[in-house]
Amino acid sequence: MPGPGFYFTGAEEEKEVLEVIRSGHLNRYGSEDDPKFMKKVYTLEHEVAKKFGAKYGLAVTSGTSALIVALQALKIGPGDEVIVPGYTFIASISSIITVGAVPVLAEIDESLDIDPLDIVNRITPRTKAIMAVHMLGNPCAMDELLAIAKKHNLYLIEDTAQAFGGKYKDRYLGVMGDIGTYSFNVYKTINAGDGGLLLTNKEETFKTAFAVHDQGHMPLRTGLEVGNRSVVGQNFRMNELTGAVLLAQFRKIDLLIARLHEIKKQFKDILKKELPQLEFRKLNDERGEIGTLLTVLMPTKETADKLVEKLGTKTISHSGWHVYNNMEQILGKKQLTAGPPFRSKEFPTDVVYEKGMLPRTDAILNRAINISIGVVDAGLGSGFGVCPLSSDEEIRTKAMEFVKAAKEVLK
Repeated sequence: MPGPGFYFTGAEEEKEVLEVIRSGHLNRYGSEDDPKFMKKVYTLEHEVAKKFGAKYGLAVTSGTSALIVALQALKIGPGDEVIVPGYTFIASISSIITVGAVPVLAEIDESLDIDPLDIVNRITPRTKAIMAVHMLGNPCAMDELLAIAKKHNLYLIEDTAQAFGGKYKDRYLGVMGDIGTYSFNVYKTINAGDGGLLLTNKEETFKTAFAVHDQGHMPLRTGLEVGNRSVVGQNFRMNELTGAVLLAQFRKIDLLIARLHEIKKQFKDILKKELPQLEFRKLNDERGEIGTLLTVLMPTKETADKLVEKLGTKTISHSGWHVYNNMEQILGKKQLTAGPPFRSKEFPTDVVYEKGMLPRTDAILNRAINISIGVVDAGLGSGFGVCPLSSDEEIRTKAMEFVKAAKEVLK
């Protein structure tokens, strides 16, 4: 099932897309002097950057490419280590490998975000960056992460794929670190099927990111450039059709998040009233999280297993490539080449990847259950719940279904 933005798709998206089709300009580049050139991607970059409080925005093809571009923009590569949580979508880890660096997996805490205390234990002379993943829309403990990054002279990358529009202490997620990345695939807060974006306040980082995303070109934002390519880049350019859909979706972000908060409060209030002993995941900023999911922490793995069986869903520990234990290509170091980072001659690493290597993460995820508020997705372990269009009656019915099953398990 799609993410919350899908349910808000309508006439606004249609209007933006039709403007692009009728203009005949599907590529992000065009002439400022051409009245038919709609500049949807350019406008999206500027509107997001302005609203979120960043100097520079760059739209790309996906959240994965955004991470790859971000890492390369910070000149992270072979031999460097990046600390990343063991509970995150696989792209957070695979992007590090793609640029030749070494992912160092860290524990999460009850927020389901990376544990700041564990980060300190994993810093080595080769550590170059921390990747803060705002999992399931919940902001990381940014004050602690920023302090660690500053003390150890590390880059802080914010992987905000699952938390677009979220905040931490009234600042938008993705603008507090050195660079922030976002995803717009079908499961995300807003979506155009696919797409991604980066934000940064550093000019040199932005210039390098732009070059990486478009074959080395410098950031002449609307027109083409010839003869001044700065690096060997790739093609991660967003097209105007994708930009058009996202522009319409982005302009609904406040309405969308307000609706998610409303539904989540209704659902959570019922659970708190009927099951006062129930534990929920820790929220590092309750007003700032986006509310796509309501996460319950059962007392034990056994009670969690019994409850998900009754509800027809799964614990988070079984949520596919969001849990390091399920990433067989990472655990097996299945690289297409013999290059870095996995035991290459040039950049040897002693980092080990194996099931059970993060016992605290395992213990938390084994008893964690996601209830859908805006994303009904078995891949996230949220096969049970409601959606943004659910009525008050539907919300109460689902909540009471959960209550009934939980009471049977916890009695």
